[in-house]
Amino acid sequence: MYFENVKKNFGFGCMRLPMDGEKVDCNEFSQMVDTFLENGFNYFDTAHMYVEGQSEGALKKCLTSRHPRESYILTDKLSTPYFNSQEEIRPFFESQLEECGVDYFDFYLMHAQNAEIYAKYKRCHAYETALTFKAEGKIKHFGISFHDKASVLEQILIEYPQIEVVQIQFNYVDYDDPAVESRKCYEVCRKYHKPIIVMEPVRGGSLANLPDQAKKVFDALNGGSHASYALRFAAGFDGIFMVLSGMSNMEQMNDNISFMKEFKPLSDEEKEAVAKVCGIFQSQNLIPCTACRYCTDGCPKHILIPDLFACLNAKKMFRDWNADYYYSDVHTVHNGKASDCIKCGKCEKACPQHLEIRKLLENVASEFEK
Repeated sequence: MYFENVKKNFGFGCMRLPMDGEKVDCNEFSQMVDTFLENGFNYFDTAHMYVEGQSEGALKKCLTSRHPRESYILTDKLSTPYFNSQEEIRPFFESQLEECGVDYFDFYLMHAQNAEIYAKYKRCHAYETALTFKAEGKIKHFGISFHDKASVLEQILIEYPQIEVVQIQFNYVDYDDPAVESRKCYEVCRKYHKPIIVMEPVRGGSLANLPDQAKKVFDALNGGSHASYALRFAAGFDGIFMVLSGMSNMEQMNDNISFMKEFKPLSDEEKEAVAKVCGIFQSQNLIPCTACRYCTDGCPKHILIPDLFACLNAKKMFRDWNADYYYSDVHTVHNGKASDCIKCGKCEKACPQHLEIRKLLENVASEFEK
């Protein structure tokens, strides 16, 4: 598996960036970009909606205007909120090139494909349009990012054999989860000989911020950080072309570089520890939200759904007053409460995890709005 100029199997996911208030901290982001490149890594992944629309512009300021074009690999995506006809795709694509400050993308992905979204892309001839961009030299490689059942992925790969790469959610907790089907999606990619890009290897940070019982399992190994086991788990499978990590500060950057620069797969002892941690997570009955925030964009009541789910998960894990404080005094001060949900269902249509968000918000309300 080879793509020109890609140096390592570890990529910088730009969905979560260092922030200064509500704006990207471009000073720290520039330092992170420089450190990433200096250590031999060069793959960057973005989308127009990331960081509330700031990710592409931040990459222009901190990466593409500061480093030669041949020194980095840049992936962007065609996201469903930004077009409703074939005629709208090219202007949006051209605006992405301009926003990122480049003449071409190394990879361009059809974003967050599931059965419903794929049907829209077919109606709008989005795949054919993207392949036209490739023929024009404006993208080098064409692929998809995917959030659905393995059977849907297989259908797409059969109908569009031109797909060169597939990005899937893949981590040790979701590996055999029937809602995500990470293992089955991985097996479909292998069946059709598609290189795999891994997203959410640390599951929105939840595999770096473990329950105490799980922390003890990894700490007993006297090895790396908790996040290191998640990233190395994903990177150790055959056919994995790239593992993305959304890094929000230099500390996370330096930690990831420390074990991905000279990558080593998990040992048998480490694999046993991962299996134990999986069991602990499953016993907690936590909400499997990755905080991608796709659900919040269209919420008419401006409910910070991932933050409220994080409060409920924290209450289950730590059983202290902090979760109640963050619910009442942080996340719902200027935004909707869980009980404000009008059950329109927009969030569930946008959710890559296929969570029953409306029902889960009822659980949140019953816990924090007694």
